[in-house]
Amino acid sequence: MTSALDDLARLGDPIDARPLFAPEHGELMSLLRGLSPADWTAEAVPGWTVRDLAAHVLGDCYGRLGRRDGHRGGPGFRPGETLEAFIHRNNDEWVRAFARVSPAALTDTLGLIGGQTAQYFAGADLDAPALGVSWAGADPAPMWLDAAREFTEMWTHRQQIRHAVGLDTDDDPRFLSLVLDAFMRALPHTMRDTKAPNGTQVRITVPGPAGGAWHVTAADERWSLAEPVTRPAAAVELDAETAWRLCARGLEPDAALARARVDGDADLAAAACQIVSIVY
Repeated sequence: MTSALDDLARLGDPIDARPLFAPEHGELMSLLRGLSPADWTAEAVPGWTVRDLAAHVLGDCYGRLGRRDGHRGGPGFRPGETLEAFIHRNNDEWVRAFARVSPAALTDTLGLIGGQTAQYFAGADLDAPALGVSWAGADPAPMWLDAAREFTEMWTHRQQIRHAVGLDTDDDPRFLSLVLDAFMRALPHTMRDTKAPNGTQVRITVPGPAGGAWHVTAADERWSLAEPVTRPAAAVELDAETAWRLCARGLEPDAALARARVDGDADLAAAACQIVSIVY
């Protein structure tokens, strides 16, 4: 019998994000320690300031360490509440509770707890069952996917802080290449309701040092990243900035398509560009 984890071969080869958690944490701390008092009050995402977003990152770290320790406290689902609604409510409650915490104290705490979180991931077993990744259709997910998802969240939140204070995206390919590779693991789930004959393939290409090519193929009434590469029925080329913003929904699909180079079947290309690699 094929297990749920064996079935996830459709998501492609495993990603090892473990070595990058410590340097990513270092980049975040350097950024936060360089902020001015006014920077902390800038809007980072709709409804949240930079301080709020930093508090949210801290909450994610505490949550991860709590699961490491077998701790099961905290809020639960309300009757009929969806995963998305639960996560958004839980995040908002945490951020509001941290409104009394100063940026300096928040930075010091995040330095400690974020460092412990990086150490936890550095020693993780990539093959172990872990938290589900809803946007990849994987529940449970292997640790390699869970860790890669967690890394993309940390990296994305750092970019949102950078943008809020007038800095461009950090395009260091050490980080961005892994983020893009992780985000693209959403493609089979994205295409799940798109009907096409077996062997139909869509390619997404991101040029540049952080880029790559991902081929999602129709196979036995589902889509897979694990099939042999053939001639694609549709090909989409996105620059790296457009690609990650699309996956994190900082850019809508129509806007991404307007920036893209598309060859072949336009409907398949549009379906692939519905990709969402966050809880949305």
